[in-house]
Amino acid sequence: MYDYDLLVVGSANADLVIGVERRPAAGETVLGSDLVVHPGGKGANQAVAAARLGARTALLARVGDDAHGRLLLGTQRAAGVDTAGVLVGGAPTGVALITVDPSGDNSIVVSPGANARLTPEDVRAADALLRASRVVSAQLEIPLETVEEVVLNLPSGTRFVLNPSPPRPLPAAVLAACDPLIVNEHEARVIAGRALDGSPEDWAAALLTLGPRSVVVTLGAQGALVADGEAVTRVPSVKVDAVDTTGAGDAFTAALAWRLGAGSSLPDAAAYAARVGAAAVTRAGAQESFPSAEEVAAL
Repeated sequence: MYDYDLLVVGSANADLVIGVERRPAAGETVLGSDLVVHPGGKGANQAVAAARLGARTALLARVGDDAHGRLLLGTQRAAGVDTAGVLVGGAPTGVALITVDPSGDNSIVVSPGANARLTPEDVRAADALLRASRVVSAQLEIPLETVEEVVLNLPSGTRFVLNPSPPRPLPAAVLAACDPLIVNEHEARVIAGRALDGSPEDWAAALLTLGPRSVVVTLGAQGALVADGEAVTRVPSVKVDAVDTTGAGDAFTAALAWRLGAGSSLPDAAAYAARVGAAAVTRAGAQESFPSAEEVAAL
């Protein structure tokens, strides 16, 4: 019996956002709007998204012993995430400094902070948490060696889901554990290490030759494609009036991972995740936009 439907191993950031009329040139100072601080980070986003849907969720991450860390812990707990695995200290909480112009274009500088101090030793110390989790999800806003350690310590029967963002080449052992590997077009090219020609079906086939047990290629307004070596299935998008796509990919990944752990097939889990992602883009923000199961059902 598992205590958790989903364990997310990943990043937790404070997003510091300022609106500007135009982004400054080198050596220039411009005035902006009031500073707005949002909880973020792909790991923290995924944990909140899953918990909002009703998944028993835990987070393994590291934050600083500071106001941003307390904000992130508070929002996780408010969403129903178990934060026993969130380590505190070692560096300031990670932050993303974001300027947004009137067209919606942004410039982002990320200071990983405590995220870069989530170590393989931390994963080994969290062995009981790994063993209590039906599915483990990870991203690449933490050190790659820490993700490798997750794979090495993955209990038999526990499913591993990876969204390699920001993308980088992956070791064979990590690729072999992915079930699925979730990528967009850009991430697919980086993971493959070359330009990918042809259709998304061809991209998925190329990625499967690298070792993952299954692949999901997200295609934005065109939905998604799922492939496991035996079958390839297109998952249609859900038509909504999009307001803000921030965090939609994290909501998709969290929903898919949870539904896989609940016994859904990969195509069915991806179809549900597409509805969750669609619901998320109808509201502004990342964690603030993540829907409940009831809101997804009503879509």
